Amino acid sequence: MIENQSENIEDKEEDVSEEGKIPENSSVVEDQIDEVKQSDDKDNEKINAEDLQSTITNNDARLEQLEKEHETLKSQYVRIAADFDNFRKRQSRDQDDLKIQLVSKALTAILPIVDNFERARQQLKPESEEAQTLHRSYQGLYKQLVEVLKQQGVAPMRVVGQQFDPNLHEAVLREPSQEFTEDIITEELQRGYHLEGKVLRHALVKVSMGPGQQNSQEPKEKDKVEEVIDSESIISEDN
Repeated sequence: MIENQSENIEDKEEDVSEEGKIPENSSVVEDQIDEVKQSDDKDNEKINAEDLQSTITNNDARLEQLEKEHETLKSQYVRIAADFDNFRKRQSRDQDDLKIQLVSKALTAILPIVDNFERARQQLKPESEEAQTLHRSYQGLYKQLVEVLKQQGVAPMRVVGQQFDPNLHEAVLREPSQEFTEDIITEELQRGYHLEGKVLRHALVKVSMGPGQQNSQEPKEKDKVEEVIDSESIISEDN
């Protein structure tokens, strides 16, 4: 019985050794598995390369689109900034012009007072002590008024001996002059003023007609007088 059991054990060991043996074609299967793996790796690499190329192409297109949008926004910003700068300058210029207009209107109303002070200074000749004291008082007021005008940017025109300019002067009289040539201002009848380089009030002036004009005009005036006399005599004779 013991011998039978030992035989059975030996048989089982032989069966186990046969089952544990590696088949002879196992290397072929491994090669096939490696080929499949390599094929899968190549396919994956191909897919990854295609995906990467597609991603790069999409990124390039997106980048180009963003650059165009950036240029568009930049040009819009530059245009808006330029428009705003022009608007700011225009507003500042309009405010300055309005300020000058308001100041000009106020100062123009004061200028006749300055004219009266100047006329009084030229015409009045105070003799008594009381008159001289009064004269000095209003002359002090006149100087204060002139100083205020200077602070506001008002400056008087100097016109005598200057070339007549219709943008600055207004000719009231024209007369012959042996001293001045034609279109030269010989006398200032009312003083003109500037305000910040602009005309606040035109100067009223007398302008020279040049030498020798009077002689050339006298015969014409004499002829006119003779014509009037002749016509009157003819009328009297008819009556």
